[in-house]
Amino acid sequence: MATEPRSTPDLDRLVNACLMPGFTGPTLPAWVADALDDGLAGICLYGQNLTGEGPPVTERIAAITAAARAVRGDVLVALDEEGGDVTRLEYTVGSSWPGNAALGVVDDEALTTAVATGIGAQLRRVGVDVDLAPSVDVNSDVRNPVIGVRSFGADPALVARHGVAFVRGLQAAGVAAAAKHFPGHGSTTVDSHLGLPVIDADEATFRARELPPFAAAIRAGVDLVMTAHVVFPALDAAPATLSRRLLVDLLREELGFTGVVVTDALDMAGVRAAHGLAGAAVLSLAAGADLLLLGAEDGEEHCAAIRAAVRAAVADRTLSEDRLRDAAARVTALRQRLAAVARSAAPVTAPGTGRAAARAALRAREVAPLTGPAVVAELRAGTNLAVGDAAWSLAGPLAEHGLLAGLQTVTEDGVSADDVVTAAAGRPVVVAVRDAYRSPWQTAWLDRLHRARPDAVLVALGMSVDAERAPGPAVAAHGAARAVTQAVADLLHGD
Repeated sequence: MATEPRSTPDLDRLVNACLMPGFTGPTLPAWVADALDDGLAGICLYGQNLTGEGPPVTERIAAITAAARAVRGDVLVALDEEGGDVTRLEYTVGSSWPGNAALGVVDDEALTTAVATGIGAQLRRVGVDVDLAPSVDVNSDVRNPVIGVRSFGADPALVARHGVAFVRGLQAAGVAAAAKHFPGHGSTTVDSHLGLPVIDADEATFRARELPPFAAAIRAGVDLVMTAHVVFPALDAAPATLSRRLLVDLLREELGFTGVVVTDALDMAGVRAAHGLAGAAVLSLAAGADLLLLGAEDGEEHCAAIRAAVRAAVADRTLSEDRLRDAAARVTALRQRLAAVARSAAPVTAPGTGRAAARAALRAREVAPLTGPAVVAELRAGTNLAVGDAAWSLAGPLAEHGLLAGLQTVTEDGVSADDVVTAAAGRPVVVAVRDAYRSPWQTAWLDRLHRARPDAVLVALGMSVDAERAPGPAVAAHGAARAVTQAVADLLHGD
């Protein structure tokens, strides 16, 4: 039976111990400092905190973490540093590490561990101690709009092996890893930032396809598991983030997870649209979540609304104070353990590992070194919110090799294929795309270009489907990170 509700200040402090908001701007706001002083679990940094005029990104992050820890030493500082396309440390220049798809193609677990250790060491140096990675989703549907190259692949066993390798590398560096997005976001065709995906798989398929990577990560001692705003009707009508059947019966009791359950961002439409952010927060706590990730919006009002909603839920006994205290205790234990880790203890990953790993992942067909500087066309379209506006460019690395004659940036209503053909008269053509197969205008553009220039080299910086569609020379690079585009440029230079 639930205990009697505590006084409001005590209850609010318990709620704070379960909250991880975002904030706007490049510096720690006063409201965050006040909340940390009143028990706030931690903060999460997003691309919006790292762009604009000012010092380099790593210096900004280090300044924010130092300011937070000046208030309280055991604050959690988290961000999404998956490597590859999803980066915050190198948001403005592109990641120096290939992402999961490339690592899955190479299929060298020691290499995956080395990459994760390198990422972890970078995070520790700037004061980040929770990495919302790795994605251990099995990307079983090529139409998936939000996972794609963030997944190690379509084979559950391969994803499980590399998920474990990544977790071990991060945690060896003293950074808590978060296996995501439980119980699996790989077979969706809806982005949960924008809507609520429903995966109509029977339970046997779900268990064989989605669960093995999470079970393996849990056996390997992963510190956190992040929930998915995804419905599996064969198990529950509620999204996983709000499902006691999935978070307690399956994750806790069947899979034996004893660490921190962190939600995916509650500002995403997958749960917010139906329940509001504060309502989703209460439902998620009741379902078994411990740490509430609030998202990139400024969280001051969201935190206040959640505290009020929890007070009301405890008062009407739809949420027990015991459940809240259990969640706060798990998060507090993680905070204290991470605060005790020496920041100089991370193993060292050899310089050049990221670029070498990216080279090993390239899969080329009919590609010869360029005969001279090329006209490069980069087809650019919107990305999902996880990737955001992280930088990518093939033109830059080619220029470093003296192989750039000109750059044509192609958008839906901009430069035509005919314009590129005219600009490239007598020169090689290189076309860089990211998941063009999803976009009718991009596929039509490429078809027109290839009719005029069948010798154009197509570089697929997203899923390899684009390279498979090309009639002539093609490179499947399995991501758009800086390490990957540098590796492609090396290949086209003849290195």
